[in-house]
Amino acid sequence: MMNKPFHAILAFVLVIPLCLICSLTVRAQGPQVVIPVPAEYQLAEGQYVFQGEPAVQVKMVSRKKVPYEGYRLEVTRKGIVITASSKEGAFYAMQTLAQMVAGAPESESGTEAAIACCVINDYPRFPYRGLHVDVSRHFRSVDFLKKQMDAMAMFKMNRMHIHLTDAAGWRMQIDAYPRLTEFAAWRPQRTWKEWWAGDRHYCEAAEPGAYGGYYTKEQLKELVEYAHERHIEIIPEIEMPGHSEEVLAAYPELSCAGKPYSQGEFCPGNEETFRFLETVLDEVMVVFPSEYIHIGGDEANKTHWKTCPKCQQRMLEEGLADVDELQSYMIKRMARYVESKGRKVIGWDEILDGGLAEGAAVMSWRGTEGGIKAMDMGHDVIMTPGRYCYLDHAQDAPFKEPESIGGYLPLDSTYVYEPLEASMPADKAHHLKGVQANLWSEYVVTDEHAEYMYWPRAIALAETGWSQAEDKNLQDFRGRVAIALEMLRSKGYETFDLANEYGERKLAQTGLEHKAKGCKVIYNKPIQEWYQAAGEVTFTDGVIGGWTYSDNRWQGFLSDIDVTIDLGEVQQVNYVGGTFMQLIGPGVFMPRKVDILVSEDGEEFELITTVWNDVHVTAEELLFKDFSTICDKQVRYVRYHAYRSTMRGFLFLDEIVVN
Repeated sequence: MMNKPFHAILAFVLVIPLCLICSLTVRAQGPQVVIPVPAEYQLAEGQYVFQGEPAVQVKMVSRKKVPYEGYRLEVTRKGIVITASSKEGAFYAMQTLAQMVAGAPESESGTEAAIACCVINDYPRFPYRGLHVDVSRHFRSVDFLKKQMDAMAMFKMNRMHIHLTDAAGWRMQIDAYPRLTEFAAWRPQRTWKEWWAGDRHYCEAAEPGAYGGYYTKEQLKELVEYAHERHIEIIPEIEMPGHSEEVLAAYPELSCAGKPYSQGEFCPGNEETFRFLETVLDEVMVVFPSEYIHIGGDEANKTHWKTCPKCQQRMLEEGLADVDELQSYMIKRMARYVESKGRKVIGWDEILDGGLAEGAAVMSWRGTEGGIKAMDMGHDVIMTPGRYCYLDHAQDAPFKEPESIGGYLPLDSTYVYEPLEASMPADKAHHLKGVQANLWSEYVVTDEHAEYMYWPRAIALAETGWSQAEDKNLQDFRGRVAIALEMLRSKGYETFDLANEYGERKLAQTGLEHKAKGCKVIYNKPIQEWYQAAGEVTFTDGVIGGWTYSDNRWQGFLSDIDVTIDLGEVQQVNYVGGTFMQLIGPGVFMPRKVDILVSEDGEEFELITTVWNDVHVTAEELLFKDFSTICDKQVRYVRYHAYRSTMRGFLFLDEIVVN
């Protein structure tokens, strides 16, 4: 048992400085202000009254008594006792206490500050509670990363996943390959959007106006130590085999074509590729002591491999049936190498394609299906499905928010995500290790914009990762997180203004009654499998779509939309229309035109109008447009045919209204 002044206890648990903690603005006490919400809270009679710094005792016990990272916090009239089985647990107890202490109300006597006597028993639901930082698309300073770690520590997050490499720039010093930081870390354009719209070339670091940057090994080692003091593990990501245009511009011999700016994937038929990757990972593992090394694996375009002589020879020698198995060969080989160094690999769910390497963990982002599949196979999984965990989507009505990749992910939608799905077999649930908040920065140029996108949604996922599902309550959380945001702003963080949230698209908040509601719909074109919405009742269910195409209200197509609605009987129709959206970032476009036809018998149809699109395909903002007509017809069948844009992207439609 230890009995030390408060400052000494802070040093013992390696907590952030007391001056930071005691400047928090809190207007309540107990669990009403604590994030994440504790597992157990028992209020007792009386108050602990501060006379100077609080008297804190820390007891270290075995893990049989207190779970790893867990703690017991007792506040009595005489003092405060923390019981933990690890430094991490004591650290997190101090974070809870700090939130209760800061701005504590006056005591009953009215002369001193005080907190209520209580007992808190707390422990994390999941061991992995992550925050992702994309430093490739837009470089972030070391100070920015440290600042986010301070906030992570307060909310008991313990993994920072840093996306160090991607097409937009390489961000880590590699001694064996200096061109990665002399050339591949720099581009002529400041913003990713300008670079992407241009020739996507790189430039020398010394070129006037060069934008980019990289971290030296000394900077990264300093960052690792800073994270360690806050019980945060940094997980580095080195992308492979795709998203590697910057590497192949600097070292084109690692591509299938052997020349720069020809492809974004390494050549897995080339032994030099593996020498490069092994050397890079050797240097990465010297700097980062993390259990996992992230090797990417997502969105690889394998077209070049189909015609590359080296790749085809590799497939022949290894008995690989297709390019998916070739990617699996590459991932498995790199996994074995990493494991030979005493580490493990983790990758995006595409590493499942062609077969998963033994011992590899999966980060599931394309929904949760990949994660569930990996769990069934006995692999550990981190859930980060885009619909709930991708913070690059707008967090409020897009017309009032800074530029983003599109979509709509408000705080409430992030908070209600439950990672342990009912379909997961109970005997596999232990493979679900946690959750992660991801922020990709294609459209997030500045540090201030990045902070704005993180907070408060990352706090919601912090509570999901720590707190038990039955202890979560959205309304209660919104009250607590409002206080947390005041605290963050007082420390210079840029945050979303939750108090002035606009909310969901107004039309989406109420149902719509019309003559076609509940009527049968005949589909003449297939629905895109990822965007089924409510299936074949989507266009007549009376439900209007919201700000994003991924809300299970908008139905998506990679073809024309051609449907016929059966009204059940001949009746008077005066209006037919549907609303489409356009968001060109993810490839969502208005239809080129819409033909509206009617029929009494379902055999002979009359074209009553063609509605032409007048929204330009380069319009960058989120747009909605009704393709509709006024008519005066006696009909039973309504055919609605929307022609796909010449841009060959998606069509999204939410409801076909007939009145």
